[in-house]
Amino acid sequence: MQKIKLEITGIEYSRTQSGSYVLTLLEVAGKRKLPIVIGGFEAQAIAVELEKMVPSRPLTHDLFKSFCKSFGVNVKEILIYKFFEGVFYSKLICEKDGQQTEIDSRTSDAIAIGVRFNAPIYTLGIILDEVGGAENATDDTFDFDEDEEEDNVFATEGNEWKDVSEDELSHQLSEAIDNEDYELASKIRDEIKRRG
Repeated sequence: MQKIKLEITGIEYSRTQSGSYVLTLLEVAGKRKLPIVIGGFEAQAIAVELEKMVPSRPLTHDLFKSFCKSFGVNVKEILIYKFFEGVFYSKLICEKDGQQTEIDSRTSDAIAIGVRFNAPIYTLGIILDEVGGAENATDDTFDFDEDEEEDNVFATEGNEWKDVSEDELSHQLSEAIDNEDYELASKIRDEIKRRG
């Protein structure tokens, strides 16, 4: 089966499933999308790495990366290889001393780890063709309604920082990272970028 490379195009808050987010993957050489519902912790773990934030203490996925690096293991790629009864199945393709090993994983964890290794994300064409009609998704499952607009996790809601100086925003960003409030940190960072 032919593997198709995907790229992360967004993480949005899900209005249909409280506390969940929709991670959207887009095929690199096409227009098909793979929206996957993930938990808040995993969404933050992915966002922290994509935004290049440095938490005061390592997150679980950072610990996994440090563990792998300490023992000479490299994550080469992520493969979303199956979609069954509304659930995506993924694996980490790892390499040590020229030998490859496949490790089964929840899709959200695989991607959170993969972004830390700059590992490419792949799926199969049959999965991209199949997900269009899936409903009633849960964690790591498809949940997409083309008519529904989602709030972007990184978007500033309203204009709550209009009267806040850039120095104060930088201070609030540092505090949010120190307090491990990565969702707030992402929003503040977006406001700083918007002004720049």
